[in-house]
Amino acid sequence: MVLVASLIALLLYYLYHILRHYTFKRSTNCYLIDYVCFKPSPDRKISTLTGGEIINRNKSLGLPECKFLLKMIIRSGIGEETYSPRNILEGREESPTMDDAMLEMDEFFKASVADIFAKTNISPRDVDVLVVTISGFSPTPSLTARIVQEQKMRDDVKTYNLSGMGCSASMIALDLVKNIFKSGKRTVAMVVSSESTVPNWYCGNDRSMMLSNVLFRSGGSVMLLTNNPTMRSRAKMRLKCFVRTNIGSNDDAYNCVMQKEDDTGRLGFHLGPGLPKAAIRAFTKNFQLLMPKVLPYRELLLYIYRVAEQKVAKTKGNISNSAAAKINFKSGIDHFCLHAGGTAVIEAVGNALGLSKYDVEPATMTLFRWGNTSASSLLYVLGYMEAKKRLRKGDRVLMVSFGAGFECNSCIWEVKRDLGDADVWEDCIKDYPPQTLVNPFLEKFGWVTDETEETFSENVEAFKKKWQ
Repeated sequence: MVLVASLIALLLYYLYHILRHYTFKRSTNCYLIDYVCFKPSPDRKISTLTGGEIINRNKSLGLPECKFLLKMIIRSGIGEETYSPRNILEGREESPTMDDAMLEMDEFFKASVADIFAKTNISPRDVDVLVVTISGFSPTPSLTARIVQEQKMRDDVKTYNLSGMGCSASMIALDLVKNIFKSGKRTVAMVVSSESTVPNWYCGNDRSMMLSNVLFRSGGSVMLLTNNPTMRSRAKMRLKCFVRTNIGSNDDAYNCVMQKEDDTGRLGFHLGPGLPKAAIRAFTKNFQLLMPKVLPYRELLLYIYRVAEQKVAKTKGNISNSAAAKINFKSGIDHFCLHAGGTAVIEAVGNALGLSKYDVEPATMTLFRWGNTSASSLLYVLGYMEAKKRLRKGDRVLMVSFGAGFECNSCIWEVKRDLGDADVWEDCIKDYPPQTLVNPFLEKFGWVTDETEETFSENVEAFKKKWQ
């Protein structure tokens, strides 16, 4: 009897630990319950003519700088439906105040944070962890404290305020939340991502710093995440794997995106010509770690075979007969959610992955409609896929983001159910993709390219009278 009792006790002991391990493993998953993107009010749109007025106000710009700006705007891939802070529309970009910067944040916070709670029927007091990612604006009290105060969150909510992390900040916040979930304690986390344009608008004539004005626009996103297995039926997606890469030890990569002052002391963001190269280098290192986690073994073995075949062909001097050593990324990924940082970055990543026009369409359309909204852009891209009803249960979505430092962060999501919420795309998704992405600036401001220093000022005044 003693032996039987001992065996039963031992069996129960092992069953307890197996159940505990299974329960703990389930509680370390990361589920995306839902997300919302911010749509500013229509009076904050930057039309073609408004953009021209902003450029004309900058007295430090001469004809060469205007020609350069026109060329960059036409190539930017950005339309005229994007949004700007109010101080810039009101002509006060050279003297922004703390109130201007706070107003830009408050309009986003009050609309989108309230939207996510209404959409999910989750209370602010249910949130255990709050992460805010605003790179270029870090007031005291922190922006997390501002949301806690506005939403009357619990006294024990854990808050994290990330600054200086650039366009990849929302992914870094996701990694932070994922690691918090590893504790196994059932947790609800909220990630709030945006960028502050008010204090970072550049009013000088350094070409590398003028580019940020062309690309960056107002926007924002809010995600609700959990590791609670009882909430997984409500979740849109589950995080499968995550990889972070930082190549900041390389001087060129570190310096290609940097907040600094120009020669006259004007603050702005420098975007160097080595940015696309740094992005591809960080991307390559990142994918060397990510791909073994997501690609089927057959594709990996086929790639190894192609590499070996190529080396043998080179040894024999018969390079033309060797198979190209390329990976079919679509064998392990269904959708590609790329950071809408700019046309050059989207094209570089698309070419590196061998993607079709259809694959990069969500990122391209997001850039055209919303501009580069920094860390929140990935959610606008995801929203486009959902609005187009591309996301089906079981699909795998790759997210890739880049940030100053220089960083590349990537992750794979598994779609848990068919998705079709249009969110901020609802009123315009039927018009996308448009028949043409030609920038209206070319039609209205193309005359600048034919000007000389002698005729420029006179024709500027004539143009202003025509469109007033």
